[in-house]
Amino acid sequence: MANERNDSAVAAPKYAQARARLSGLQMSPRKVRLVADMIRGKRVADARDILQFTVKGCSEPLRKLLDSAVANAENAAAEVRRRINTDDYRVTHIAVGDGRTLYRFQNMPRGRAGRVRHRSSHVDLVISQE
Repeated sequence: MANERNDSAVAAPKYAQARARLSGLQMSPRKVRLVADMIRGKRVADARDILQFTVKGCSEPLRKLLDSAVANAENAAAEVRRRINTDDYRVTHIAVGDGRTLYRFQNMPRGRAGRVRHRSSHVDLVISQE
């Protein structure tokens, strides 16, 4: 009985969710998370509008990432000859992680050298059907 498959549970189609990843964004993860939190859980059309009118440096790269995830969903649907309305998709998962940190040195008083950390981010975005 334990080896029986449950045929009533149908697997979601491949185009039901799409993923896009942005690696090495030259911006601090703390700053990117501020904008990522604004679009988490929103519909794609609403998230696009939020990113369009947000006055933050990372809103444009995140908007391009969202457009890339939408294109991935449309491409996956086209492979199985389906047409989808991606405005009904929802941002189900967005995670901002730490990327590489570049260390530079800046002159400080009394002949010292202070470290300047140039941080970068990795962003992972998943959209799926409602």
